[in-house]
Amino acid sequence: MIDFKQITTDDKLLFNKLANACPQRGCEMSFANLFLWGDQKIAYKNEHLLFLSSFSKTFYPFPMGDEKDVENKIAVINDIIKDSQERGIPCMITAVCQAEKEFLEKHFTGRFDFQTDDGSYDYVYDINDLSDLLGKKYHKKRNHLNNFKKAHPNYTVEPISEQNKSQVIQMVEDWYKQKVEATKEDDFDYERLVFERAMDNYSELGLEGLVLKDDEEIFGVTFASPFYQDVMDVHFEKARADVDGAYVAINNEFAKYIRAKYPNIKYLDREEDLGIEGLRKAKQSYFPHHQVVKYRALLKE
Repeated sequence: MIDFKQITTDDKLLFNKLANACPQRGCEMSFANLFLWGDQKIAYKNEHLLFLSSFSKTFYPFPMGDEKDVENKIAVINDIIKDSQERGIPCMITAVCQAEKEFLEKHFTGRFDFQTDDGSYDYVYDINDLSDLLGKKYHKKRNHLNNFKKAHPNYTVEPISEQNKSQVIQMVEDWYKQKVEATKEDDFDYERLVFERAMDNYSELGLEGLVLKDDEEIFGVTFASPFYQDVMDVHFEKARADVDGAYVAINNEFAKYIRAKYPNIKYLDREEDLGIEGLRKAKQSYFPHHQVVKYRALLKE
């Protein structure tokens, strides 16, 4: 079997080096998401990082390495196939983008079935679009933003820091409590745990966050992490539903903050809609520059 070990923040340096040699991948392959969600194990072999992920099922995200290193990539895919046989589990390779799909079709011809689900596609936005909200298509967003500014002329934004982290945690805790009370559902617990883990490892993960405030009252919170050379992956965004324009304001202010601090960042990946109709409508309303299409590859044997 492949000698997988639990992922730690010490793996981030090697991960980032290999990630920048890959074509753009989906948000589940950002280091922060791998660290924060599920039970993630990694191994380094043949100049590639290999992954073993467990949620309700166990599967293998597509290995990460130089896209030009075809020989080693074929070798590690064969290692994954053998590992799945030795573990007695189906060989399911996930987070397969178009380039990886074409690789598997070419070098493992006829051996994999491919499945896709548009709820898993990432929404990727031009950072200038979200910063400037120009043109007719953003008319409604500008109206909400202007309403917010009129109602809260003295609002401020500030980075998430040790000084305000306890306030951030309390605001998010209140958000979850209100959501559970409103929906009578209790399925936010895991996301809450992920948020707590993110706060506990904030600096180590290289997270960048922003807080939207009026006086000392927090209206919105968001954070992201660098993801490939010109993409920032937005992991988390919460805002007060009772404050008109709070979501638009935190979204807009964060885009401007990242653009000013990281001139190399051209895009914000705001992740998937999971097939949830309300979330899909919200993400489409910001008019993505493109979507990252992803597949699952299931070994036929």
